[in-house]
Amino acid sequence: MNELKRNRPITISDGASGLPFSKGLLSSQVMVTGMPQSRAFGVAEEVERRLLEGDRSSLSSSELADHTLEAIRAIAGETYAVNFLRWRQVEALDVPLVILIGGATGAGKSTVATQLAVRFGIVRVVATDAIREVMRAVVADDIMPTLHVSSFESDTVVREQAGNEEDPLVSAFREQAATVGVGIRALIERAAREGTSIVIEGVHVVPGFFEVDTDHLRVLAVLFVLGVEDEVRHRSHLSARETTTASRPASRYVERFEGIRRLQRFVQEQALASGVPVVANHGFDQTIADVVDLVMERAIDRATRLRAAEHPPGEGRTA
Repeated sequence: MNELKRNRPITISDGASGLPFSKGLLSSQVMVTGMPQSRAFGVAEEVERRLLEGDRSSLSSSELADHTLEAIRAIAGETYAVNFLRWRQVEALDVPLVILIGGATGAGKSTVATQLAVRFGIVRVVATDAIREVMRAVVADDIMPTLHVSSFESDTVVREQAGNEEDPLVSAFREQAATVGVGIRALIERAAREGTSIVIEGVHVVPGFFEVDTDHLRVLAVLFVLGVEDEVRHRSHLSARETTTASRPASRYVERFEGIRRLQRFVQEQALASGVPVVANHGFDQTIADVVDLVMERAIDRATRLRAAEHPPGEGRTA
């Protein structure tokens, strides 16, 4: 390819406005298929090569998608191509995607949330601890003490009620999760109202503690729980926090590790009872692939139901 062609700008033009072609942006869009970042960038480079070899200086986003699909098939295979097609069907519905990630402390929720946001082009990521921080600023600790401590320390601020045989930690955490659940619900309602996608992650995303009325709110809601079954791996996740956040010494989590594990069991039991999937976090790459597949599956299922609601059988037919 000669230098003149290599430096020729290409515009993605839909209507009167247009944006320059970007390999970085396209690779992010390709990652929605579950493809690793490096491979997705290879697809974007192949698309750029094909576009530069042509004579056109602009093309529509639909035409770009066609070129991208061909490149995905050639480089990564039919499975990724099918995922790309499925996601385009979801995007065509033009409803916000709300991803909710639950799991105990150290399950890897924030890491997975960040990766999903990148892959699905979502700019809003909210941790439920941030919701708790807002609530504790307006609710005094003598009124609701569980709001003012971490989830795995909530039993230290309340007395076990007489006759209550439930684990005191779980009982206290229930109160905290139910309170923060009000904020989670508000974020879902706002996403539906504004048509803005969002990822909400945190230990307070407990199935059964808040409603996701997707039929009413018109959102694509995907709820799942992350779990770390191997105790050694779970401990390593908690220890890693000390290297990234000086204010969170690993000793604090180690001392309460058994409590953290009990909360994990509780949240997973809630997920099972509510029919919410639990995704095992065995390793970064596999977990991200599993979660992307789950989001895609749930999104397609929801998209199918939305289409059915918008176009009931027999609609438009004459007797």
